[in-house]
Amino acid sequence: MKLQQLRYIWEVAKHDLNVSATAQSLYTSQPGISKQIRLLEDELGVEIFSRSGKHLTHVTPAGQSILDMAGEILRRVESIKQVAQEFSNERKGSLSIATTHTQARYALPKVIQKFMGKYPDVSLHMHQGTPMQIAEEAADGIVDFAIATEAMEHFSDLIMMPCYTWNRSVVVPKDHPLASVSKLTLEDVAKYPIVTYVFGFTGRSKLDDAFGTRGLTPRVVFTAVDADVIKTYVRLNLGVGIIASMAVLEEDTDLVALDASHLFEPSQTKIGFRKGTFLRGYMYDFLEQFAPHLTKDKVQRALECGSRAEIDELFANVELPVH
Repeated sequence: MKLQQLRYIWEVAKHDLNVSATAQSLYTSQPGISKQIRLLEDELGVEIFSRSGKHLTHVTPAGQSILDMAGEILRRVESIKQVAQEFSNERKGSLSIATTHTQARYALPKVIQKFMGKYPDVSLHMHQGTPMQIAEEAADGIVDFAIATEAMEHFSDLIMMPCYTWNRSVVVPKDHPLASVSKLTLEDVAKYPIVTYVFGFTGRSKLDDAFGTRGLTPRVVFTAVDADVIKTYVRLNLGVGIIASMAVLEEDTDLVALDASHLFEPSQTKIGFRKGTFLRGYMYDFLEQFAPHLTKDKVQRALECGSRAEIDELFANVELPVH
């Protein structure tokens, strides 16, 4: 059994059993990958992939167990490389982050600018996606850190730590009837069509819960993952916008932003990484730059926690910043 063979089966599974696409991504030949998979299956005495002719159709039950272990082995190999890099050059390497548009656009720019100024030899890679995709990439070891508000609690392999809390604003054109309201109510907002985030993005569940508790059914006419897109359609009078307050910018002078923090429960953004991840020095530094209470000592204590409840207790008395 060779490490290369484990990498091939892992990558083939990741590419939806498309051997051609896998070969392209690994800069090798399709026949070479197919041969190595067959050699591994012959050695193990089981099929990892079922076939129809020359095409792979699905992962066998035995194959799924093998893939799970192969993924863990490959992640351990990567950790070994990280350890070696840390001792050979502690300020050189890479950092990959998966996050949503809202975090990438509004919460991370200053942190990343400062981080890259301090670590010019660290290449930083940003992956954007849905909260579920973000959490999956961290759980699979594809990225180092996942930053999101939703979905990360579904992955038990992630160590998740709180970063900050945030709430929402209602944005309307200057001539909209709500622009002159001194203090919004949910009933005021529910009178108008609403433009907001796609369900599962950027704390959308808190919004739906608030209306539901009051027995109101919001008329959501347009959804998007991007606050800039939401503001664009508010400007077209498509509806009243509900966005993260951090997404209200000084240049939005043609819109009126109304505080809605009294209408909705605050949301909490967390950062997570896979259990067993070797954190390099600059990774600890990034965590603390993004959330100052995530000191190296605090993160290492989180690593020692045996459950998610213990991690929550560790940070229970920390006053989180508000964005």
